[in-house]
Amino acid sequence: MDTPSRTAATDHHADPGRDVGPGFGPDADAGTADTVELSAGPLAYTTAGSATGPTLVLLHGLMGDGSLWDACVADLAADHRCVVPTLPLGAHRHAMRDDADLSLTRIAALVGEFLDTLGLDDVTLVGNDTGGALVQLLIDDDDAARDATREDGRHGTDRVARVVLVSCDAFDNYPPGLTGRTLVLTGRLSPRLFGAFMQQMRLRLVRRLPIAFGWLTRRGDAATARWMRPTYTRNDIRRDTVRVLRSARADARALAAAGERLPAYERPALVVWASEDRVMPPAHGRRLAELLPQGRLVEIDDSLTLIPLDQPERLAAAIREFTAEGRGSAAGGAAEPGPAASAATGD
Repeated sequence: MDTPSRTAATDHHADPGRDVGPGFGPDADAGTADTVELSAGPLAYTTAGSATGPTLVLLHGLMGDGSLWDACVADLAADHRCVVPTLPLGAHRHAMRDDADLSLTRIAALVGEFLDTLGLDDVTLVGNDTGGALVQLLIDDDDAARDATREDGRHGTDRVARVVLVSCDAFDNYPPGLTGRTLVLTGRLSPRLFGAFMQQMRLRLVRRLPIAFGWLTRRGDAATARWMRPTYTRNDIRRDTVRVLRSARADARALAAAGERLPAYERPALVVWASEDRVMPPAHGRRLAELLPQGRLVEIDDSLTLIPLDQPERLAAAIREFTAEGRGSAAGGAAEPGPAASAATGD
């Protein structure tokens, strides 16, 4: 197999028929956009921030792209290196290969391959929504992501030093809630019919329904409207999305199994949850923090699942505190585990 390689993203940005791409929303910090060629196909990503600060790799969920993290990156880039891939989960601009396995387990392996190809080490891996499920699958010792081991003996799991799970799919909650179940049902359609069904998402009234994004974000409608654009016009993106959705049954089993093995993950872990989440049960956040040996919980109010859109400043503050503790423990030895729960409730 050819060695994966990086290419400048200016090629696809120059295409006048396409959107400007992920990671460059109105709140994005200045950074660079690139594309990396991986085994499943080309993956767009952005990099911003300090070259010497802690490395954050931030993962989004189904029907989203890397711009989910724009406001957080604008904050965190002052003292972190922020790397944000756009995964093939429905709002991507580069179609995957025809024979690519787009189950969540294999997309988790693709994240590991991404870390390997870019040579990222000591990574804080952050996932929101489906992105949090990918984090769990990647760090699972028995997960198929270990199949991505490279010739040098390294694989993506080795490169992850700590994790942050942000209001995400966990345990038996995949597909999550009414929103997720509705989306998976649409995956039974052909790519063309799926695209026809998604045309109604052009209307804000439809996007704000509980079966769409209404129970996922309070303040992020502009972002969700942007995420839908590839499915309106591109059959290759619709094809990829349908393939992801059709793997839901097997993915649910894999995620449940990974949850059972979380006590084996002994590296630092932060769980950040929306206390008013209607799709990802707050009880799941508490349970994740209890199962992870070095887990701790921060609950954020006045937010739904997509905390990076609803409360980016509070989320960035929680992540910054977490990575600062990691730097302190590296300098002065092992740190004591943090409290089981804390709150970020604002003024």
